[in-house]
Amino acid sequence: MSHNLLKGKRGIIFGALNDMSIAWKVAEKAVEEGATITLSNTPIAVRMGQIDELAAKLHAEVIPADATSVDDLENVFARSTEVLGGKIDFILHSIGMSPNVRKKRTYDDLDYGMLDKTLDISALSFHKMLQVAKKQDAISDGGSVLALSYVAAQRTFFGYNDMADAKALLESIARSFGYIYGREKGVRINTISQSPTMTTAGSGVKGMENLMDFSNKMSPLGNASADECADYCIVMFSDLTKKVTMQNLFHDGGFSSMGMSLRAMNQYSKGLEEYTDENGHIIYG
Repeated sequence: MSHNLLKGKRGIIFGALNDMSIAWKVAEKAVEEGATITLSNTPIAVRMGQIDELAAKLHAEVIPADATSVDDLENVFARSTEVLGGKIDFILHSIGMSPNVRKKRTYDDLDYGMLDKTLDISALSFHKMLQVAKKQDAISDGGSVLALSYVAAQRTFFGYNDMADAKALLESIARSFGYIYGREKGVRINTISQSPTMTTAGSGVKGMENLMDFSNKMSPLGNASADECADYCIVMFSDLTKKVTMQNLFHDGGFSSMGMSLRAMNQYSKGLEEYTDENGHIIYG
């Protein structure tokens, strides 16, 4: 049911790939709530994904762009303001990828060239996006910008690897740019730390299914779904949150405030044997 929370607003959604994507869900909800949007993803993602289907459904233009390219981002913002007929009111950065994770490089054996790509794609792209938008004066006063994060920015999670470093940098950029953009234009910049979610990118994290099960058992409200994350994003884009900025907002069913739940403890008690290798040595992970 629509509440017209974004009636008359214009937005850009970065990162929709297929109907498993949080960005896909956010795009659908934004239009349902009265917004007009453009969609952007890398040229290869546009070719290989299903974003054209989403664009047709939402009557939105797709603007292919490598989010690590300043030139491409300049085109996205210039074209979006032209297509949508004015300045942008909200932006979603839902971009993240680690070549080290994909290549199964462990954190103590990172390829540093790949690490540079992880940080550029997953975090620095957010800074480039904001810097380009500010130089073009593309975001309307009081606009709202969100990036999707994860609790691994604050806590260590086995298998999350260098993406944890990228998320920590992403959140820092939101705070630093949030001060400048908020002071000068009233633009709000926040990150949403979402529950582990089985998106195409999330499925590449080692042990993702077990992580989701553990998180669900730990969280008093259970894991937040992609649809529920989209709802939260819409509220953050709306005028209901005009004074919320520079925050990392946990949307995880309470997981981030938990130490141990009864459900998780009960599961743990069923398997207390140490995790060892073939030689009997304990594997700490």
